[in-house]
Amino acid sequence: MHKEGKKTVITMLVLTVLILISMYISLTYGVFELTIRDVFRTIFRIETNADFELVIFDFRLPRIVIAALVGLGLGIAGAVIQGITRNGLADSGILGINAGAGAAIVIFMFFFQDQVQGSGWLSVMIMPIFGLIGGLIASLFIFFFSWKNGTFDTGRLILTGIAIGSGFGALSMYISLKMKASDFEMATVWVSGSIYNANWIYIASMLPWLLILIPIIYKKAYLLDLFQLEDISTKSLGIAVEKEKSILLLASIGLVSACVSVSGSIGFIGLMAPHIARRLVGINHRHVLPVCGAIGMLLVVVSDFIAKNVFAPAELPVGIVISILGVPYFLFLLVKSRA
Repeated sequence: MHKEGKKTVITMLVLTVLILISMYISLTYGVFELTIRDVFRTIFRIETNADFELVIFDFRLPRIVIAALVGLGLGIAGAVIQGITRNGLADSGILGINAGAGAAIVIFMFFFQDQVQGSGWLSVMIMPIFGLIGGLIASLFIFFFSWKNGTFDTGRLILTGIAIGSGFGALSMYISLKMKASDFEMATVWVSGSIYNANWIYIASMLPWLLILIPIIYKKAYLLDLFQLEDISTKSLGIAVEKEKSILLLASIGLVSACVSVSGSIGFIGLMAPHIARRLVGINHRHVLPVCGAIGMLLVVVSDFIAKNVFAPAELPVGIVISILGVPYFLFLLVKSRA
């Protein structure tokens, strides 16, 4: 195993240990505290306790799993978007995908929420479905306006994403101001990024997207390295640049839309994770992508733990906690890019 591969393996082992520790703390610590013995005996059905089962299986474990999956998806998608655009400041939030999903959720809350009754799959999934559709619609607009003279223009991608995001953000604000106070509060929390209503159905809805799209992205990871060259140089190697960029971009958009549909508009993960990963394992995307996913998992799990415990019993949206971490890092990257 070459040096870079060993470095990646060691980094992944360290990150895995940190993720497991953060999951353990998040599972056992809170208003209702549990010991590792309580968790072990409840999960493996050695001893049944209705309170323990409710706290673990209905409240904490689904939330931890969704936090990890959302971090995984957003981290990998961020690396792809930055690789395609050759822009270290690009992520799904800047491209407007989050804003599109947020606008769709706000529209659902305003027009349809009171009409949804029951607790079946459809009633639980209808809001995430709206979020997914909104993210995909925003992505289609961005994708359509990023083509210029038959080629995919990454410069136009960033500008179009900012414009589309601003438009959907304005639409969300306009509709929110017409809502009832209770609905407005719920919409604000969701748009800020929150996984407080996590459940196993949400996990089942987003898991297929991750299982299908992440292997596709990883298989094409070498192309992200080649995209750092000028398009003329990449085309001279016999690569269909526009086609491959489109496939990778659509895969990353699918990941982001699936994640945002269940977690709200969580930003900065796709911005921070690739930069941290490149500092740890270099620029080879076969090593960067898995490390990005692990860093994203760690950031969201830790941020969610902070969000639900720092002001307990009150709770912050996890997106706000991540933004508190992400804004200084974003400013640092801006200053560094000017140096």
